[in-house]
Order: sequence, then structure tokens, then C-alpha cells
Amino acid sequence: MSQIRKKNSSEGETKSQTSFVNKFLGGSKAESRKENNDLKTTDSQPSNGLQKTATFDAAKPVSSEVEFRSRMEKNEQFLQKLGKKAVNKCLDLNNCGLTRADLRETVALLPILPDLEELDISWNDFVGGNLHSITQQMHLVSKLKILRLGSCRLTTEDVRALGEALEMIPELEELNLSWNSKVGGNLPLVLQNFQKGSKIQTLELVDCALTSEDGAFVGQLLPVLQSLEVLDLSMNRNIGGSLNRLAQGLKCTSNLRVLKLHSCGLSQKSVKTLDTAFRYLGELRKLDLSCNKKLGGGFEDSSAQLALLKHLEVLDLHQCSLTADDVVLLTQVIPLLSNLQELDLSANKKVGSCSENLLSRLRFLPALKSLLINNCALETEAFTALAESSTHLPALEILNLSWNKCVGGNLKLLLESLKLSTCLQVLRLSSCSLVTEDVALLG
Repeated sequence: MSQIRKKNSSEGETKSQTSFVNKFLGGSKAESRKENNDLKTTDSQPSNGLQKTATFDAAKPVSSEVEFRSRMEKNEQFLQKLGKKAVNKCLDLNNCGLTRADLRETVALLPILPDLEELDISWNDFVGGNLHSITQQMHLVSKLKILRLGSCRLTTEDVRALGEALEMIPELEELNLSWNSKVGGNLPLVLQNFQKGSKIQTLELVDCALTSEDGAFVGQLLPVLQSLEVLDLSMNRNIGGSLNRLAQGLKCTSNLRVLKLHSCGLSQKSVKTLDTAFRYLGELRKLDLSCNKKLGGGFEDSSAQLALLKHLEVLDLHQCSLTADDVVLLTQVIPLLSNLQELDLSANKKVGSCSENLLSRLRFLPALKSLLINNCALETEAFTALAESSTHLPALEILNLSWNKCVGGNLKLLLESLKLSTCLQVLRLSSCSLVTEDVALLG
């Protein structure tokens, strides 16, 4: 009977603790993080929602219910102060205005979060210079899969400490260090352990002041990152100087789905260099070469390997100073990309006078959802070709024609074609010299 009482007492205590955990977690059922292979890439932008979430499991056993309750209540008070609530396996403190004291409390949470899979402390300035307090505890969260440290004002010492700590989290799949200028020139320090192989799927290094040497290091590293699906090196203007090494590495990333080289100082020669890698990127879904103003004229000398990207869904070439000869090549290539869903050719003013054939052939892209050709100085012939093609674009949701003066007085051509469209949600016509008749038709 004594043994039975002890057993019942133990069961009661366990049940009480479980009940408290459920209450603390808001009654949500703990679930494993679902794998997500879609095109979205998180840029760790600051979160401005009124209700933010910090989710985790408090799985470490404690000596008594009182100690357990005290620890959980203290954690809850800390998260409430930051306007957070708890759910599961994720600690999201993005854009919380963390102080040094808050950072210490965050570090104190890690020992009771052995199952933590996602940690986001982006857009918190006080992380810079203090990251070592977190990296020293990384061995306690060895199951971590996502680590976001965007815009944290990381110092060189932070970068070094992070590089040493990454060895303790072998399950890491996503690393975001964007908007930390001290990463530039020090990239090998933080990614050194990746040379031994890694499960990393997403690597985001936007606006990190990367040097040409950093770009070459990435090119050298890519062959061992066999799981890599997303690579974002945007807004690093020196990357263009090491593009040859980068392109060589890209040949070994057959699983890559997203490649973003927005504003990377690419030149005319860069197109031909990338062309050598395109044939090896059969899984690529998104290609962003936008805002590389010296890229114009490069497509005319390429071998059109771009056409081999049969699964490409997003092509962004806005503000690339495309020439008439570039448009001739793209007229041959773009219609072959039958899975294309988003095409951005905006802010290329030389496109307007030579895009009639290109816009006419858009009819071969039935999956196209978004077409941005604003500020392209379109001429009437090109606009007419677009109007005729639009009847063959049943999936079109977004069409931007802003800053093309030829639209004025000719809008009727387009609207008659769009009558058949059931998906169109956004039609932008800013500064298009619309006349009274055009406005009446819109009404």
C-alpha cells in the first residue's frame, strides 16, 4: 500500500507539472518544425506586429515542482516584458530593443531550452560586442536549426566567437548575418567550420561589406555545402570582382533554388561568367541580378544558358541598363522559361523601343503571375503587343505599367484584353499620361 501511495503521489506531481507547462504554453501542442522548401527567404526584417511570439520547449528536468514553477514564471515575466508569448521550439526576439540586461536574461533561458530549433535576435543593437555571452552557451542548444543575427552591429570579436560556436550546432540549416558590416573581411572566421561539411540550406549575407576575397572564399566553400538551397549575397558591391571563383563553386550546388546577386557590382562580363554555371543549376527557382547597372550589354554576348533553367519561376532584371541587343537575346530565352511566374524588367529605359517581339511572346508563359515593366519608356507598338499577349496570361495577378507615357489614350486596348482575366489583383498606372477617356474606362 505504501508503494502504491508513492506511485500515485509521483504521478500526481508529474501531472501537475504537465498541466502547468500546458498552461504556460497557451495550450498549444508541441510540434516539430516543418521543413519548408518554398521560394520564400527570410531577410530578418524587423517585426512590427503588435503581438510577437517567442516559442520554445522547457524540457530540462527540475528537482521539484516549486523550482519548476518559479523558473517558468520568471521566464514568462521576462517574455511578457518584451511583448512576447510562448509557443514551441522557437525563441524570436527580433527587433525587441534588447538591453544588456535583457541579453543576460536571454542567455539564462538557454539551459532550459535543449530542444530549441530557432533563435532570432536580429535588429537588436546591444547584441553587438556581447554575442560571446550567447555563443558560450551554444552547446546547450545543439539542436538549433535556424540562427538569425541580422543587423546586430556585430564586432570582429563577435564574428570570431560565432565562428567557433557554429561547431557546436551541427544541425544548423539557416544562417542570416545580413546588415553586419564587420562580417566583411572576416567571413572565413565565421564560416571556417563549414569547410568540414555542413547541413546549411540557407545562407544570407546581405549588405555585409564583403570583400573580393570574401567572395572567393564563398566560391571555395560552395562545393562542400551540398544541401545549400538559398544563397543571398545582395548589396555587396565587391562580389563582382570574385565572380569567376564564385561561378566555379556554383557548379557544385545542384540543389540551389534561390540565387540573389542584387547590387553586387556585376559587369557585362559577369553574364558570360554566370552563364557557365547556369547549366549546373537545374533546380534554380529564383534568380535576382537586379540593380547591377553595368550589366547592360552582357546578355548579347552570352550563350543563352539561361534557357536551361527550366524550373525558374522568378527572374529579376530591373535597373540593369539592358540594351536593345540584350532584349533580342532575352526575346529568345524568356519564352522558353515555361514555369516563369514573376518577371521584372522595370527601370530599363532602352527596353521600350525594342520590346515589341519580347512582349508579344509572353503568351508562351501561361504561369506568369507578376509582370513589372514600369519606367521602361514603352512605345505604342510594344504596348499593343502586350495588350494582345495579355489574353494568353490567365494567371496574371500583378501588372505594373507606371511611368510609360504611351499608355495614355491607349488604355482601352489593354482593358479589353484584361476583361477575360479573373486573377488580376493589382494594376499600376502611375504617371501614364492618362486622358479623360482612360479614367472613364477605369471607372
